[in-house]
Amino acid sequence: MNSQPDYLLQSGVVSIVFGLATACFFAAGSLTASRASRLIGAYSTVSWAMLIGLVITIPLVLIAGIPSGLAGTNSIWWAVSGLGNVTGLVLAASAFRFGKVGVIAPILATEGAIAATIAAILGESIAPLAAFILMIIVGGVTLAAMGKDPAPIPNERPIRAAVLATCGALVFGVALYATGNLSDELPIAWLLLPARTIGVVVLFIPLLLLKKLKLTKKAAPYAVLAGIVEVSGFTCYAIGAQYGVAITSVLASQFAPIAAIMAYLLYKEKLGKVQIAGVAIIVAGVVTLTLLKT
Repeated sequence: MNSQPDYLLQSGVVSIVFGLATACFFAAGSLTASRASRLIGAYSTVSWAMLIGLVITIPLVLIAGIPSGLAGTNSIWWAVSGLGNVTGLVLAASAFRFGKVGVIAPILATEGAIAATIAAILGESIAPLAAFILMIIVGGVTLAAMGKDPAPIPNERPIRAAVLATCGALVFGVALYATGNLSDELPIAWLLLPARTIGVVVLFIPLLLLKKLKLTKKAAPYAVLAGIVEVSGFTCYAIGAQYGVAITSVLASQFAPIAAIMAYLLYKEKLGKVQIAGVAIIVAGVVTLTLLKT
């Protein structure tokens, strides 16, 4: 029988491993979504990603069976989670069309801090320190969006991209809060199901029927990978959070700097000094607020 210190050590290790895995998968998702959205547009990118995700999720749902927790208020949170995720993905993919991964990913990474803030607002008055950190994060977003860009990408519109990413983070935060209300009630597979089902029904099928669904040979690998890593990242986060929410959340938020570094190495997306400073402020603020709220 393991002693309490041994159990805490094992829990910490699991949280670290799955938190890092989440960050890597989400970083890969940012990179693949950015490529696909610039080739076939945001709606087609999310449509294909949701279809791939649904194909992966359905067998897991069948294995898990119908949960008893999917009733009453939980069904409303379930729907909010799915709709919020799909909307957030569309906004994120749209942002990637007009902005660099190194700027957009850190803004999207504020979703966890937003979810924590929503929980604080609904539960009790938000602490002055938390409000101050939120203001700092907003300042970081402003610097990242308005800083001089040394090497703009084609069709880059940094302000528009930052606004879209901010809206995406807000929606993701609501969805994450809704998912948090269900994490102890439903199996992971059922937490994955609503977004992918809504994505296929609301986006994929209508675009297919209207003959507006796009896919090119060059974009196909990115779209498929986007669907795979998005499901994988969410699954890793859910597993890690069961052992330690704070550690998993903080490490998962590090997908932003990982994505920025990989975008520089793979796509040669350079950021200016002011942009880098803004990104650093965002990441530091997210980590601090996440630890404060968890």
